[in-house]
Amino acid sequence: MTDSAPNASVFHAIADPTRRRILDLLADREMAATAIAEPFAMSQPAVSQHLKVLREAGLVTQKKAGRQRLYKLEPEKLRQVYDWVAHYERFWTDRLSKLGAYLDRQPDESKEEG
Repeated sequence: MTDSAPNASVFHAIADPTRRRILDLLADREMAATAIAEPFAMSQPAVSQHLKVLREAGLVTQKKAGRQRLYKLEPEKLRQVYDWVAHYERFWTDRLSKLGAYLDRQPDESKEEG
């Protein structure tokens, strides 16, 4: 595995829609675990499990502030995913360009009918 390839734990973490939503919430600011749990129809322990997966993948960090645990997004790991996906974006851009060029070379059927 190269340095630019994200590890499997990052993919596992972002595969779940609840965890992706948590990352979205943390994109704007640091948040307490109780505030993170508010938008979800699940128990606080279930949200804590999601936060644990995100922490273990290195996508969030936590710190104690009094009796609260504050969570912060660590976007560097997401950059690894972006870089990996960019390879496939180039692939599809190339394929779609070739398809467009092929279609441009085809006779215009509307002119032939009229």
